[in-house]
Amino acid sequence: MHRIREVIVVEGRYDKNALSQVVDAVILETAGFGVFKDRQKQKLLRTLAETRGLIVLTDPDGAGFVIRNFLKCCTDPACVKHAYVPDIPGKERRKSAPSKEGKLGVEGMRPELLLEALRRAGATFEDAEASPREAPITKADLYARGLSGGADSTRKRRELLARLDLPERLTANGLLDVLNALMSREDFYRL
Repeated sequence: MHRIREVIVVEGRYDKNALSQVVDAVILETAGFGVFKDRQKQKLLRTLAETRGLIVLTDPDGAGFVIRNFLKCCTDPACVKHAYVPDIPGKERRKSAPSKEGKLGVEGMRPELLLEALRRAGATFEDAEASPREAPITKADLYARGLSGGADSTRKRRELLARLDLPERLTANGLLDVLNALMSREDFYRL
């Protein structure tokens, strides 16, 4: 598994699933065109772009390029890298018919093609052997702070999300990913 410093932005959950089997990175979904109207997600992406950098990895079809161009306009271009997968005709296994353009999306790409796309984009691969990873914020940390699994955890999580100016609908798992991208475990405990 290859660890990548930047936050990777994909279109949907199947893309995220395929990519998470190849790389160890924070991977966020745009929910397709949903990102166009989601001001909070746009703000989150801008924040993550400034702190960690973004890699945009969308499908090679028309919709993917529309989403990519939108993200290019709503974030600082200096903080964004663009990864492109090749045009390969076919359909994903889970689908009964190919897409409108008849091309495989991110979810249908072989792992080595995804890695090559990230390398060409200039992703920062962190060598696990050279630099030991700092202990990440875990679900147990959220639980210990009353942010998950408790009677009042939803309210506490919403308060934290508001305090950090993050999207209010962020789930506990989503919050965990974002917190690990934005701060260290020590910073989380101080917060």
